[in-house]
Amino acid sequence: MSLYDDTVLVLKGYENQPELRQAYLDHLTAHQDGMWKACDTGHITASALVIDPGRARVLLTLHRKLRMWLQMGGHCEPGDPSLESAALREATEESGIAGLTLLKGGPVRLDRHAIPPPCHRHFDVQYAAVASPDAAHTISDESLDLRWFPYDEVADVADASVVRLLEATRTRLGV
Repeated sequence: MSLYDDTVLVLKGYENQPELRQAYLDHLTAHQDGMWKACDTGHITASALVIDPGRARVLLTLHRKLRMWLQMGGHCEPGDPSLESAALREATEESGIAGLTLLKGGPVRLDRHAIPPPCHRHFDVQYAAVASPDAAHTISDESLDLRWFPYDEVADVADASVVRLLEATRTRLGV
């Protein structure tokens, strides 16, 4: 199965946010290259909010280009076998943490947002991942900083999309 086919299956199985889910599916139908960064009208991205093993904090990255505190994530690559693997790869690369485990149940939420040119929009499929107890993070080239934030501090440093992702993740975790 291709990454495109996996993404369509994941989206069709995602029961929340039906209007936004349909917008993602419509985008993929209209743009054969809609998975890839080269699609300048917008493309699918995959991200993961990294949660500490105690489930009380999240690891955010100070994005080098955007200068914003965000979850780990980025563009899908041709070698990614699935959308989940793309999210896990991006979270691992950007956090330096090996052994992340995605929360069961598929994507936590979807977030479509404008980005600076040359592209116009990211159709982000957002997951959540738990770090192992011995996790040690490392700042990547894409980041200015990495920092653990208690849940109640996220709204003070991150934008509304990260706050919504955290809320949906906490609901999934039951915390």
